[in-house]
Amino acid sequence: MKTVREKTGNPVSNRPFGYAWLALCGALAIHVTDEALTDFLSVYNPAVDAIRARLPFLPLPTFTFNTWLAGLILAILVLSILSVLAFRGGRLAAWLAYPYAAIMLVNGLGHFGGSIYLGRWMPGVYSAPLLLFASVLLFVRAREAHRRANQAARMATSAAP
Repeated sequence: MKTVREKTGNPVSNRPFGYAWLALCGALAIHVTDEALTDFLSVYNPAVDAIRARLPFLPLPTFTFNTWLAGLILAILVLSILSVLAFRGGRLAAWLAYPYAAIMLVNGLGHFGGSIYLGRWMPGVYSAPLLLFASVLLFVRAREAHRRANQAARMATSAAP
């Protein structure tokens, strides 16, 4: 595992960032399972149809169950593979983590908001707290990794003759 040395000379691992990335991947996998078991598409597809009727310029897709599930499984696999970048640290991984965490944070909040709006538990709401927790954790760890990468770059630049 690559490490970065702080000014004190102590090695700093990128493992917390990598583990936070994987935690969000795991939370997303649990969330997709929750949505699949509670018939999320029975709420999502009619909502998209209603939105399209009012705002036809929005390109919102509707899904069949198999297409939806296959797409999300593929996304989770790709995101899990990208965790390698998080374990290595660096700016790219941190910059990728911010939108990933933001999208999952909005997703989790959307399930709570939808439940309040509908006046009943929305499919996926049971696992939404996991998404919220893991998203915030990834934000925090990405920020730490980003700071370490910037510090390492400054140190490398200042050490150059």
